[in-house]
Amino acid sequence: MQPYLETPTAIAEPVTQSERIVIIDCLRGIALLGILLMNIPYFAMPDPAADNLALLKEEGTINGRVWYLINCCFDGTQRAIFSMLFGAGIILFITRLEKRMDGMKAAEYFIRRQLWLLVFGLFNAFVLLWSGDILFEYAICGIIMFVFRKLPAKKLLVAAAISLVLMTVRENVRLIREKNIIAKGQAISAIDTTKIKLTDQQKEDLGAYTGFKDETSIESLKKQMEKNLRQVRGNYASVYNNISDTSARFEFLASYYLVWDILVFMFIGMAFFKMGILTGEASTKTYWLLFAVGMAVGFLLSYLRLKPLLQYHFNEFDIAKNNKIELYEFARVIRSLGIFGFIMLCYRSGWFKWFFNIVRPVGQMAFTNYLMQSFMCGLYFYGIGFGMYGHLQRYQIYYVVGVVWLIEIIWSNIWLHYFRFGPLEWTWRSLTYWKKQPMKKIPGI
Repeated sequence: MQPYLETPTAIAEPVTQSERIVIIDCLRGIALLGILLMNIPYFAMPDPAADNLALLKEEGTINGRVWYLINCCFDGTQRAIFSMLFGAGIILFITRLEKRMDGMKAAEYFIRRQLWLLVFGLFNAFVLLWSGDILFEYAICGIIMFVFRKLPAKKLLVAAAISLVLMTVRENVRLIREKNIIAKGQAISAIDTTKIKLTDQQKEDLGAYTGFKDETSIESLKKQMEKNLRQVRGNYASVYNNISDTSARFEFLASYYLVWDILVFMFIGMAFFKMGILTGEASTKTYWLLFAVGMAVGFLLSYLRLKPLLQYHFNEFDIAKNNKIELYEFARVIRSLGIFGFIMLCYRSGWFKWFFNIVRPVGQMAFTNYLMQSFMCGLYFYGIGFGMYGHLQRYQIYYVVGVVWLIEIIWSNIWLHYFRFGPLEWTWRSLTYWKKQPMKKIPGI
């Protein structure tokens, strides 16, 4: 007798409100809004001034203090939580399908879902012109994570730890290479070339040294900034030429070098989902531990990481020469878990129910809202829109963040009052199942 298989219509039925996990929607909404805190400088400010206070003389000003607050507290944390939720979402998506069908059909739907996500990522990077797109990387890493979805939580945490070590090694390999360039160059510079002729290798090493020093000088960076301003304030073709090159480099860099950065949190997300930590089922003590340790150790590491940037006035040459070790990923992991613990304690307290209620729809429409951030910020800052690129001070760009937050909170709550999905969630789901999904909300579902 053939096993019972549900029809494609039943398989593709939307998740009902009763099936959704409230805290996951809330966390996704908070992370989605929080990501813009880190992304906005790259929408609004010329490269490389977005992460270099020296170029616009922001050190010691309100702009410098804003930069320090954002980077010390939030840098990478919201993206980390988003990645954790994506990892958990893989389990939720596949488990739901595997309960409804046999064979490889669930895997087929999942791979199709990821490939469409990759297409949306390319659209975000090369049409909406957001050079910091993460959808492309999530599509690739999600397929990798498919293999590990059935591992027990402890093994997933071990995999996260291995990924963390590999990412930290990756960061420090770059630092060591830069130190070697400097050490060789300085040694060769001390040679009296009137008496000793340099070998071809020494000439090459000296060229690498002087090139590194020159390209990180304030004069070189200002020229780069001025070119960036001209291009991004221009027409669509001008903006495209500038940002598409950056996007291509970033997509390659993230896919090849930063894959461990993303996998760390997807592994943690899967593990925390299986342990009930991500769904609010763990003990209050667990969240207090994450919060206390994460905040204390995470902020200490963040302080130590930011110290050389300020001490050497953001000069990459001097930082590489004097820095002992790069611990960005360690700092980000620990601080992100602290932020996560804090959010969960707020949720468990019940005092902020109103807040979680208003951000939950933002999380249910996170895909739509993420691409809408690219559209709204591009429209406001790029030359193809209102052309405000480079015209606002750093602290002022966070007023724009507040406006975007307000728009997305209001429109998400209104939209989901009438519809089951956000417009792009509906599109993605319809493409995944090759079937048009029901859009309008039916009372009680």
